[in-house]
Amino acid sequence: MIRMRIPATSANIGSGFDSLGLAVTMYNYVNMDESDDVVIKTLDDIQVPTDRSNLIYKTAKYLYDLCGKTCHGLYIEQENNIPMARGLGSSSACIVAGLLGANRLMGDPLNRDEIINIAADLEGHPDNSTPALLGGQVTAVLENKKVWYVKQEIRDDLRFVAIVPDFELRTSLARQALPREINHKDGVFNLSRAALMSVSLYSGNYQNLRIAADDRLHQPYRLSLIKGASAVMESSYLLGAYCSYISGAGSTLMSIIDKDNTEFETKLRNILDSYGFAGWKLHTLAIDNQGTTLVED
Repeated sequence: MIRMRIPATSANIGSGFDSLGLAVTMYNYVNMDESDDVVIKTLDDIQVPTDRSNLIYKTAKYLYDLCGKTCHGLYIEQENNIPMARGLGSSSACIVAGLLGANRLMGDPLNRDEIINIAADLEGHPDNSTPALLGGQVTAVLENKKVWYVKQEIRDDLRFVAIVPDFELRTSLARQALPREINHKDGVFNLSRAALMSVSLYSGNYQNLRIAADDRLHQPYRLSLIKGASAVMESSYLLGAYCSYISGAGSTLMSIIDKDNTEFETKLRNILDSYGFAGWKLHTLAIDNQGTTLVED
């Protein structure tokens, strides 16, 4: 039996659209073994497909076929703590689990970089799948089905507060909100801030993060899809957040705070309730510098 722990991811980090992402300490757990049939079970109350349409199974079967190996069936157990369609990498977690589990069951015919390339090709967003595999903050580019990336380990003096609305936002809908073209000034605006974000998070120059998270490529067009998002982000800044941004395609908002800002969550909870957002959830997380872990027993 292969046992895996896959972290949630927060992509874009404001200005790094489709290129920056990081892993945080919220996890899905997946157990996998070969079987004569397809058997899929959930270890919690989250409903997932239990047939061959299951994303973990489909991904694992894809890798068996790619490697020319026969897959009669798989036994899969899932514990899903990463909320679905919320911008925290739930699809990436399934894809990573399917690839790593299948690869290990076949005797590891592919190396880690080959898995990284396939995961990004299947998922379409290397800023989600790559940090899910490697942990830390990752800067990534997908070019001709190959991921060019740099992983940076982030210090433990930050907390990442995921502000999760009580509604889904499908990536396809969030993509439709984006313009097909941008002007030159907006391109330069984002390039400079994405570079600043990556270096500032790694170096500990957190006073730069608010400027670095500013964006003209996706957030201005997606904020209207998340009712109350602008007000919640502004409240986060008033409570001392270094920065606040839409995580992935949304609907989750992520605020990066100092680990000693111990009153942030309580005060933000009160603000959310006053806005009528009692169903929104707060998750206080840390950076995961390790990425997906896998053990075999």
